[in-house]
Amino acid sequence: MNKKNGMLAKIKDVTKKVIVPSVAGTAYALSTMNTVAFAAGTEAVTKPLENLKTLVIAIIGAVGVIILAKNVMEFAQAYQQQDSSTMNSALKGIVAGVMMAGISTVLTFLGF
Repeated sequence: MNKKNGMLAKIKDVTKKVIVPSVAGTAYALSTMNTVAFAAGTEAVTKPLENLKTLVIAIIGAVGVIILAKNVMEFAQAYQQQDSSTMNSALKGIVAGVMMAGISTVLTFLGF
């Protein structure tokens, strides 16, 4: 039991004299390090993101036009066959297609 108490005392002594000051010194050194970044402009970073945003919005608009055309034809067939459930489904698809097709206009209007 005496060896165990002696070992615990040594561990506490090493922790107090070595580990705590080392951790504190490292934390202080890391917190005081400053890095200066010289940037000429942000266009090099933002231009690819703008291109990606434009591409995604264009794809959403194109898919919206396709969905709109498909659902208009589906609605016409359902109207001809007097199928009210298919007409209801087609109308929902038409609304979704209009929303997707018009998203680019809305986002442009909002400033995105």
